[in-house]
Formats: sequence, C-alpha cells, structure tokens
Amino acid sequence: MNTQPTLTKDGQETGTTGPAQPSDGLKAGLKNRHLSMIAIGGVIGAGLFVGSGSGIAAAGPAILLSYALVGAMVVFVMRMLGEMAAARPSSGSFSAYADRALGRWAGFSIGWLYWFFWVVVLAVEATAGAKILESWVPAVPQWGWALIVMVVLTATNLGSVASYGEFEFWFAGIKVVAIGAFVVIGMLAVFGVLPGSDNPGAGFAHLTDSGGFFPMGAGAVLTGVLMVVFSFMGSEIVTLAAGESEDPQKAVTKATNSVIWRIGVFYLGSIFVVLTLLPWNDKSIVEKGSYVAALDSIGIAHAGQIMNVIVLTAVLSCLNSGLYTASRMAFSLGQRGDAPKAFAKVNKRGVPVAAILGSVVFGFVAVFFNYKWPDTVFAFLLNSSGAVALFVWLVICVTQLRMRGIILRESPEKLIVRMWLFPYLTWATIAMIVGVLGYMVYDGGSNRDQVVLSLLVAALVIAISLVRQRFGKADRPAEVSERV
Repeated sequence: MNTQPTLTKDGQETGTTGPAQPSDGLKAGLKNRHLSMIAIGGVIGAGLFVGSGSGIAAAGPAILLSYALVGAMVVFVMRMLGEMAAARPSSGSFSAYADRALGRWAGFSIGWLYWFFWVVVLAVEATAGAKILESWVPAVPQWGWALIVMVVLTATNLGSVASYGEFEFWFAGIKVVAIGAFVVIGMLAVFGVLPGSDNPGAGFAHLTDSGGFFPMGAGAVLTGVLMVVFSFMGSEIVTLAAGESEDPQKAVTKATNSVIWRIGVFYLGSIFVVLTLLPWNDKSIVEKGSYVAALDSIGIAHAGQIMNVIVLTAVLSCLNSGLYTASRMAFSLGQRGDAPKAFAKVNKRGVPVAAILGSVVFGFVAVFFNYKWPDTVFAFLLNSSGAVALFVWLVICVTQLRMRGIILRESPEKLIVRMWLFPYLTWATIAMIVGVLGYMVYDGGSNRDQVVLSLLVAALVIAISLVRQRFGKADRPAEVSERV
C-alpha cells in the first residue's frame, strides 16, 4: 500500500494554535510588518510597470477586463492556498501540500519546476536591473552591474531571514507608495483638481472615445489575458515566508483576506488611471511606457527617471524574493529527500546556506547564458519556464480539492480560512487556468512555444520522479513521518 508523508515538521502541525518557532531549523525571523509588505509587494512585479503598455495597445480599454479576469483567478488561487497554508504552514507551501494530497511525484515535480522558474527569473531581473544601472553609470559594463546586484542580494539572503525581510519591506514599500501616489495624482488630474496639471483632455471619455471600449474586438480580452497573466506571479510567496514568521496562521489569514483590494488598487486602479489620462492608442504609451506617458501627460517633471528608479526597485524586489523563494523551495525539497541533503541544513542563524548558494549558482549560469546566447540557450530556458506559473496555480487548485478532506479528517479546527463555494469555485478556477493554457496554444507564436516547452520540461521532471520512486532512489529521511 502506498504511503504519503504527513506535514508534521512544523510546530503548527502538532496541535499548537498560537505563535510557534519552526521546528525544521528555520528561524521565526520575519515580523508582522515584513509579512504584510511581502504580501502587498508580492503582487506588484516589474511586469506591471514595463509590460502594461503592450497590453493596452493590444486590447485597448478592454485590458481592464483582462486584468480583472486574471485578478479574479489569482484571488481564488490565493484563497485555496491560504486555506491550506493557514492550516498547515510549511516552507514548501504548495509543493509540500501536493506531496501530501496527490503523491510524492507531484510534490517533487512542482517543487523543482517552481525552483526552475525562479532561478530563470533571477537572470531576467538581474539583466533588467543592470540595463538601468548602466544607463546611469556607463563606466561599469552591464555584466558588471548584473554581477554586483546578484552578489549584494545573495549576501542579504545569507545574512538572516530578518535581513531578507527588511530589504523586502523597503523595496515593496517604495513600490506601494509609488503606485498609491500615481493613483491619487492621476485621479486628481482626471477630476481637474490637480494644481498645475496641463492635460485638459483627461477624463472617463477616453474609455470609449477611440473606437469604443472594445476597439480591437471582444476577443482581444483573451489576448490581453495572455499578456498580463505572468505579471501576477509572486502572490504566493507570502505562504512560503509565513513559515518563518512568529504566527504563520495569522500572517496567512491576513494576506489571503487582503488580496482582493491589493489587486484592485494596484492593478486595476493604476491601469484605469492610465486609460483615463490618455487615449488607449496614444503612441507614447508603448514608446515611453504607460506610467511614464501618463505622468508626462499631466506635466510631472522627470517622469522617466522617476519611473526608472521605481522599476529598478521592483526589479531588486523581485530578485530578492526570487532568491529567497527558490532557496526555501530547495530547502523543503531537501527535507523531503527530493533534493541533496545539504539543502536541508541550516546554520546557527537558521539560514539554509547550501540551498541559497545552489539557487544563486544556477542564477549566475543563467545570467551568463543571457549574455552569451540570448537568442538560443537562454531563450529556451525562458520559454521552458514560461508556463510554470500556470502549472503551479493548477496544482494548487487540484491539491486543495484533496486537502480539504484531509484537513477536515485530521484537524478540522485548523480550517480557519475556507475557499468560497467549495468545490464549485475550485473547479471553475481549474477550468479558467486550463482555458488560458489552451488559448496560449491556439494563439501560436511564443505563447505556444512556452506551453509546449514547459510541458516537455514538466514531463521530464515527472518522469525523473517516477523513476526515482520505482527504483527506490527516493527514500524519505528518517525524521519525516509517514501515514497511510
């Protein structure tokens, strides 16, 4: 008879209900303010700042519906993940839950795919940050800046989880303040009460005055979905980080309950402001970027440089969190015997040094590939990890279908966050994600390449996990208990 692991490694698993020190060697070094800002900043990626212009150009004002659809999907996925994480906080998050609910192969596969996704992101963000820094200080070559950024943030993560939390607190704080200020200033301009504003044409009429709300047709909403979906990746990071907080249940519950307004304000609110300040087909939206173009339209001086600072902050935030997330997933895999044992070891400060270094080494290699073979090797890495975000969300949904019963059977008092309209809304979310993947294949081009290559990589990882199990190469560590 097959056996599957219980998630009893964490203090919250053994019946405690209050704050607890993680019993897996990690330190509870993240404070409530750290977790709050990680939760808020997790949904604000650099893609929102630099990629929204292309989405607006492709769908017009209807891009708001694209953001709303993807936002709703993320809200539902986060609610499901929150249900499991509040009941069973774990540094492995959805990978550990998939391991428990679906089987060893599922936890192994989605854990390594997620790790792969983030180490490739490290290279993308390091290069993006290096380009901005080189434009300011051209004496240092781009590769030099990428190296400096990676080394600094590696040192931050190696220091302690508290140092990661502190850096992320300020990085995310700048993003939050910037978008909040943008929304407030933009709305003041729209209503004509911003002192010194020189954009008399701003107003709600821009939503329909250039070909209507659907200038590219209703089908463009789906095209917009494909263009914006990946800018939402990262919202799940808070459930991994919660395992190193003083009160994981409280942190996860708060983050889950606030995800709706976070997406509403930061994504829908800011894009709405852009669309009311400028016609959707204004060329400057693509040429300058949507936020710079909007700020320029109301006479904000040095808007381009201001936005470069904010984008750099978003890039550094993504790098910081990406390295943290990849290392903690590697740590969890190591604990479960699905990665080298060294990944599961922590130093006196509770830092998984080997997991961090292992992740950053691959990140450095990917950065090298990006500079040496950007159109071949790195393009393959990028495309083969492109759809992993959707795979992760899909696995979260399927896992929650099984985990609800497990939680109710083993510890019903811990079901303090519940997915709405279970199981109907869970199945509806699964259908939405599958629909997006299907449309990516139908759409063709790079979208199809991402799905096909990501599926091939996923199939390879699953095959490795099954072979390891079949030939007895995946024995559990003695300290990990198992239950039929």
